[in-house]
Amino acid sequence: MRRHGGRYGSDGVDGGQGEAVRVPQAQGTLVKLPVGPDSALLPALLTLSDVFATGHHAAITAGVDERTAVTVVGDGAVGLSGVLAARRLGAERILLLGRHKDRTDLGREFGATDVVAERGAEGIARVRDLTGGDGTHAVLECVGTADALATALGVVRVGGTISRVGVPQYGEGPVGPDMFMRGVTLTGGPAPARAYLEELLPDVLDGRVEPGRVFDRLVTLDEVPDGYRAMADREALKVLIRP
Repeated sequence: MRRHGGRYGSDGVDGGQGEAVRVPQAQGTLVKLPVGPDSALLPALLTLSDVFATGHHAAITAGVDERTAVTVVGDGAVGLSGVLAARRLGAERILLLGRHKDRTDLGREFGATDVVAERGAEGIARVRDLTGGDGTHAVLECVGTADALATALGVVRVGGTISRVGVPQYGEGPVGPDMFMRGVTLTGGPAPARAYLEELLPDVLDGRVEPGRVFDRLVTLDEVPDGYRAMADREALKVLIRP
């Protein structure tokens, strides 16, 4: 982050004559990694500040453990990270709702035991069928649309938990009497990525998990707009920027 030679103080500001990059709360947010700038682990390490930490947050707040059956709504980078996180926590069964085969194939490699391509009422019915009519203990909603929330409410079992980590694109949702009477917990929110770092970092460094596999396209700074377009058009799952 430093150019032309200067040094950084504790607040992350260049103290020399070069261009400065200010890092708010640098003493608490910057982490020195035990790898070099050309390490093959950099993509995986990058996900610890982004999608893998978010998927882990979804799994943690949903109470996923070795006795849990989980439904993951969404086959984007966060959804696939949710699959990987649930598997890491020992979930016995993980159902991934997605219809892009290249993504769901990666989801299976990450630990999904079942893939449900159907959407809406058909998708809910399929999950119910696969779980003996009960639904799953935990649902990780990794999309953020009203339809995704409705699906999550449709597949969660009585007394189960839905964790929303997809940023809501709606102001109201179906969270009325049915959810109340079924005792469903709704949780989630933004991931405190820094708080999870010490727990997740060793597994990435040791290669026990490989969340960096969600990156499937590399772009330069000049190509960033093309990267965004590729993700918007579902031509890329997650884009990695190399300066």
